[in-house]
Amino acid sequence: MFDLSKRLDILQADFQASWEKLNLDQRLATLSELEKEVAVPEIWNNPDNAREKTTALANLHEELDPWTLLKAQLNDISELMALGDESLVDEFADQLTAMEQSFADLRRALRFTGKHDHNDAILRITSGAGGTEAMDWASMLERMYLRWTERHGYKVQILDRIDGEEAGIKTSVLEISGHNIYGQLKSEHGTHRLVRQSPFNADHLRQTSFALVEVLPVIRDDSEVQINPKDLRIDVYHSGGHGGQSVNTTNSAVRITHIPTNTVVAIQNERSQLQNKEKAMEILRGKLQQMMQEQNAESIDSLRAGESASWGQQIRNYVLHPYKLVKDTRTKYEENDADAVLDGKIDNFITSYLDEAAGQNV
Repeated sequence: MFDLSKRLDILQADFQASWEKLNLDQRLATLSELEKEVAVPEIWNNPDNAREKTTALANLHEELDPWTLLKAQLNDISELMALGDESLVDEFADQLTAMEQSFADLRRALRFTGKHDHNDAILRITSGAGGTEAMDWASMLERMYLRWTERHGYKVQILDRIDGEEAGIKTSVLEISGHNIYGQLKSEHGTHRLVRQSPFNADHLRQTSFALVEVLPVIRDDSEVQINPKDLRIDVYHSGGHGGQSVNTTNSAVRITHIPTNTVVAIQNERSQLQNKEKAMEILRGKLQQMMQEQNAESIDSLRAGESASWGQQIRNYVLHPYKLVKDTRTKYEENDADAVLDGKIDNFITSYLDEAAGQNV
């Protein structure tokens, strides 16, 4: 019984901490007020308002009912275990295991509550200053994410890729499709820093390199992010990327500039100009949506040009010399097996970020 009591204490403490972080008492008070409003028959004098209130009430019940049920179950089992009936030990153990699983499920569900978390994602890798060293680092990151998608069986398409002159890549743009892809990969958005012995000079000097990873939601519905066509400049040019001879002999590559924000998106991977334009518009919508979020802007018209926190947000350090360590600067999560991380084993970093973010969001 002592071991069960210890498990219960840990579960109750974790549950209470999550309850407080999510401010569930306040949300339950909101639910109670909504129930009172919906119970008044006169609310249907305004059908639109009534439907809005009832929908909000249903959503709150869907969100909060599992939490209130688990809280009641924890209170019940705590009272029963306090009686000290040893004949019920096996039953208590089964119930406690079920409650631990329920709590784990509730916490997992909190990871993907963002508006676009269920969308596919655009992942863009750009090498920083530093020439060949930085371009090589960008290609290492590209491989890391490709290996991650392989491990999970996600679909990936290379939309654009510009190779470096000597090694590595200047830029790579990937479209990744799968369950909650944007919700997972948004944890990777920011600057990634590598420290290692340089493989590109005879003295193998210690070198620090940077690469920017941008993660954008794929927004295919043009009504969700409305862009004034007059604000766009569209240029076409000869493609120099993948796709075969036909790509290089036609003006299939497309560059779209959103003039008010000076946001530029270029795609050359598809065989037709129309396909490249569609992909470029998808990326542009995602980029403007992210800028709106970063600037707390209510509309595209209120966006300020040239303001993005991406390069300034260094999120993860990869140290390969004089020791091996990968550490997230936000969550402080770290792993010593840097080679495994660079081979695509980044799930623990993603999970630690999402769990912390879920605890902070209300």
